[in-house]
Amino acid sequence: MRRIDTAIDGVCLIEPVVHGDHRGFFMESYHKDRFAALGIEHDFVQDNHSRSRAGVLRGLHYQLGRPQAKLVRATRGRVFDVVVDLRRGSPSFGRWVGAELSEDNRRMLFAPPGFGHGFLVLSEIAEFQYKCSDFYAPEEERGIRWDDRSIAIDWPFDGLELVLSDRDLAWPRLEDTSDSDLPRYSP
Repeated sequence: MRRIDTAIDGVCLIEPVVHGDHRGFFMESYHKDRFAALGIEHDFVQDNHSRSRAGVLRGLHYQLGRPQAKLVRATRGRVFDVVVDLRRGSPSFGRWVGAELSEDNRRMLFAPPGFGHGFLVLSEIAEFQYKCSDFYAPEEERGIRWDDRSIAIDWPFDGLELVLSDRDLAWPRLEDTSDSDLPRYSP
């Protein structure tokens, strides 16, 4: 496995070693010791799997009192995956990193706790899987608007018809989110 650091400290892409031949391929999508050697030492306690059609945008989501580190990947199709640093006091507060994850490139993205997460489906269908370091807690769920101008995510819409849930349309902008609803940065 290879770790590729991004412009935000702690956020990285993971390229797995893929063994392929005439039968198909094999890869380890997670190995605790190998990930620890790459600096990712979270215990993942929940796996999630979603399926969405082209143009679906999910996010930007985070949990406050029970923050989750996430290891995400697309196992079918293509998505543009985004993480935003929402940790108040962080040197990279309000900055985002995005990457295309696909069944072809098999890359994974790791986001530490305290980051908002979202993705846009670029292919006809996408299946998206992710590991979380804490359990889903609906009472702790928060979100930031996907189109917040202060964050200015460069979503690659390229003619896609955007599809969002009512909940994702209703999240506040970052500037309208109280400090008590944002994670804290602790170096």
